[in-house]
Amino acid sequence: MNKRVIIVVLALVVLIGGAVSVYAATRPGATPAAQTSTDQTSTSSTPPAAAPAPSESPTEAAAETDAAASGVYVDYSPTAIADAEGRALLFFHAPWCPQCRSVEADILSEGVPAGVTIIKVDYDSHQDLRQQYGVTLQTTFVEVDSSGAGLQTYVAYDDPHLQAVIDAML
Repeated sequence: MNKRVIIVVLALVVLIGGAVSVYAATRPGATPAAQTSTDQTSTSSTPPAAAPAPSESPTEAAAETDAAASGVYVDYSPTAIADAEGRALLFFHAPWCPQCRSVEADILSEGVPAGVTIIKVDYDSHQDLRQQYGVTLQTTFVEVDSSGAGLQTYVAYDDPHLQAVIDAML
């Protein structure tokens, strides 16, 4: 019985430590060794973005860090489509979906292509948007215009990689 408790506690420590290290490596202002390769190779002469407010989500903070040199990745909000710069893609993401997590890992490590805004929509809590755009499966990307009209759709479920989305939609 005691061995089980110790194993569970150790597993929790490892999981929490891993989550903290991933967050520390992807947050704005991280040291160059902890930043992604796209951040290290950036030759932009723009000054670094200010540290995000504590209320910002990690995806919003990452979007503001290098928006000039690459595209933007933000969480959905009622104004996200209107605020999008360049082409806007809605990414219907579920945190429990392994394919969604794979695509998001690519987005965070490779960055969003310049001139593109990817808007992360929670698949479970935005049934209204799913119905509006005919989305029936998580990992669906919908390109929308500035007024929110759907232009094209791609489901990345069978090939859950950012490059597949780029090849199909951009």
